[in-house]
Amino acid sequence: MSKAELEKYIIEKYKQDEQMMVLIFAQWCVNHGLDARRLYEIAYPEQGENQVLQDAIKETVSIDESDEIDAIMVIEVLQAFGNDDLAFVVQQMADELDDIKKSKE
Repeated sequence: MSKAELEKYIIEKYKQDEQMMVLIFAQWCVNHGLDARRLYEIAYPEQGENQVLQDAIKETVSIDESDEIDAIMVIEVLQAFGNDDLAFVVQQMADELDDIKKSKE
């Protein structure tokens, strides 16, 4: 494999992994009745619309069809890609959801 081919492969792999990260985030939002676009906007108010997020939202499934996605996993995946601001927003929302759940018990 040439250097150019290796670089192309690495870039493609990163893009695929990034898309998976965004899909995990979007599905977590669906599973908890949250608007992924709104959470993204809170984390990154200056960025505007994110096409990768829009595409991921189209790929989400209903909560009935989805496996459980733990907030800690979402946060760790987001942080692995340098999305610390979004990870912080997810943590805040997870804490709020936990508080709501506890108040109903």
